[in-house]
Amino acid sequence: MIILANSLATPAIGTIFWTTFIFLILMIVLRVFAWKPILSAVKAREESIRSSLEAADEARKDMERLKADNEAIIDEARHERDILMKEARTAKDRLMAEARQQAKTEADKIIVKAREEIEREKRAALTQFREQVVSLSVSIAEKILRNKLSFDNQHEKLINDLLDEADLSKN
Repeated sequence: MIILANSLATPAIGTIFWTTFIFLILMIVLRVFAWKPILSAVKAREESIRSSLEAADEARKDMERLKADNEAIIDEARHERDILMKEARTAKDRLMAEARQQAKTEADKIIVKAREEIEREKRAALTQFREQVVSLSVSIAEKILRNKLSFDNQHEKLINDLLDEADLSKN
């Protein structure tokens, strides 16, 4: 057992030679056949990662530009909205003032027409009242005259008085 333990702790020269020789051949074969494809694959992967990072950086910059553009557009839209709201308020105030003025003018016209109509009705009522008073007065006078003229000589006397008055009023 000691021999086995000794042989494992100190390898033989042939084993070291063949192990080194196989290792060198493996390194040469790997260098010739595998090293270049592995390095080119690593470089391609590295290039791919670099281009992806550059694309991501460009995309980030584009997003920042788009965000700035969007904020500018939003600010402009807000400004235009404020202008439109101000114009709308001004137009509303102007239209309301015009409507008030027009309503006042129409109300004044209606009041004037109503006053004219009232005056016309008043004159018509007064005229009708006067006609009724005259008609009533004539009717009363007629009744009084009939009573007074029931006597013949009073009738002739009244006619003569009326004729005398008529001649006086003509002069």
